[in-house]
Amino acid sequence: MKTLQAVYGNGVLRPLEALSLKEHQRVTVTLSDSAERWLDHEYMDRVRKAVATMGPAPSLEEVRQSLSKIPGNLSDDIRAERERR
Repeated sequence: MKTLQAVYGNGVLRPLEALSLKEHQRVTVTLSDSAERWLDHEYMDRVRKAVATMGPAPSLEEVRQSLSKIPGNLSDDIRAERERR
């Protein structure tokens, strides 16, 4: 197994270093985005499993009804929070 960098352009993936492959040799390529290596895959799997057990998401109307029961005004709360800083 070998890990190398390549550049994609005009529909072709070009390695940035010489490879010791025969002409037309078939290989398996695994692509990894540079941001992908920072992703915590174990955590994301746990989140996916937790979300799957939650059931359907509430409707927009259900969310609005729940939020309407909260006293006060969100804009006023934001202004007050800014003034405290």
